[in-house]
Order: sequence, then structure tokens, then C-alpha cells
Amino acid sequence: MRLTILGCSGSVPGPNSPASGYLIEADGFVLGLEFGNGVLAALQAERDPFDLDALLLSHLHPDHCADVTALTVLRRYHPAPPYDRRPVRLPLYAPVDAPWRLANAYAPNPAERETTDLSDTYDFATLTTGSLRIGPFTVTAAEVAHPTEAFGLRIEHGGSILAYSGDTGPCATLDDLARDADVLLCEASWTDAADRPADVHLSGVQAGELARRAGAKRLLLTHIAPWTDRAAILAEARGVVGDRAELAERGSVYQF
Repeated sequence: MRLTILGCSGSVPGPNSPASGYLIEADGFVLGLEFGNGVLAALQAERDPFDLDALLLSHLHPDHCADVTALTVLRRYHPAPPYDRRPVRLPLYAPVDAPWRLANAYAPNPAERETTDLSDTYDFATLTTGSLRIGPFTVTAAEVAHPTEAFGLRIEHGGSILAYSGDTGPCATLDDLARDADVLLCEASWTDAADRPADVHLSGVQAGELARRAGAKRLLLTHIAPWTDRAAILAEARGVVGDRAELAERGSVYQF
């Protein structure tokens, strides 16, 4: 498996990084994971956006899906789309309300909100708790603790395991998703403090504790807000799991 970090800024894009966006590849199949603000630009710097074989969204907060509207423009209006090598309708796996939520974001004016339909561009599939196949990957989804419907993910191929927390506060489902993962791509939006709101995000300490409990071989810290001290987050996680923890960096590639 090959993981490319397109964007890893939390809540909003940062000065040098888009919001959440990743590529996962195996056997020639390209799976997009999240598509937040600025991700389409980062994707174009890496490869042809039409190389995407499918797109997977853990939840529908803008920092995880806002650039789907830009991708829609590209796929609808590119003068020479290479549909001879990729499907006209991109498979898009997301929570149940994705078709109308994304259509509302794309609608050109209020009068057209009810009639805007993106099903010519995307083949929507509802993400639910359980396992499914996306190309060569086995994907297991489980609901996590966040203010909207949101999923953590376990993505497996050929004995390699990528666990992805999505956006979440501490919850029991994360341990199963991350169990013995080669890479745990885990959000750590803020430093650890007793007064942090529940069921929203993880701290660096909590991300480290999750990696330790689950036996994850490598912890990649992502979704760090631009106003949060990245070095402090890393220090918190390393205080729990040592050098197994590192910061996800835009443009970095990991193979496992």
C-alpha cells in the first residue's frame, strides 16, 4: 500500500497545507480519502485528478469534503476528460446524506438547491458500519464520536493495514479499527487538557495512547489546526509511544 498526504491541516486549511486529503494506492487502484479545502490543487500537483478510481469521505464537515464541488466542475467541464480509462461516474462512498449535502454546496443559486443533482458525476454509495470492498481494498467502517455522523476506517490489502481515525473524540471503536495497524493515521487537533469538549477531537496524548493500546507500528499525526503547536502535539504523542509517532507532512509518501 502507498499513502500520499495531500493535506493534513485540521478544521481549516493552513498557510502551507490543504485540509484533510489523502491518496491510498495498491494494484494500480487509486482511492481518494477525504477531499477538504485545497485538496484538488494538491492532487493536481501529484497526478491527474482523473486517475481517481473512487473517493471515500469519513464525514461531511467542509474540511473533509469542500473540494468535492471543485472536483465536480473539473469532471463536468474538462474539455477532454479521459473517460476511456476511468469511469464517467466516480464511485463516492460517504454518509447517507452526501448526495443532497454536496448538491446543496454545488448549487449555483438558492432557487436551484432542490433540483441540483450530482448523480451524473458521482456514483454515490452510503457508508455504514461494517466492511465493504473498494477496488482491491477491504474497508471496515465504524462510527466514532463526533458532532455529526462520522466514521473511522480500517483499510486492508495484502496483509497491510492502514487505520484512519477520521475526526473523533476518544471511543472504544478506535481500538478495534487500529489493532496491529502498520500505519495509524490519527487526528490530534489539540494539546491535552482536562477542559477539552467531549466527543469532538483527540489530543496528542490520546492519539499516542490509542496507538499504544492498539499495537500500531507507526503513528502519523494529522488534522492539526493551524493555531495549534505541532511540536507540542508531537511531543505529547512521543511521550507515550516514542519515535513511533511522527507528524504527517503535506506531500509525504509512505509505503507499507
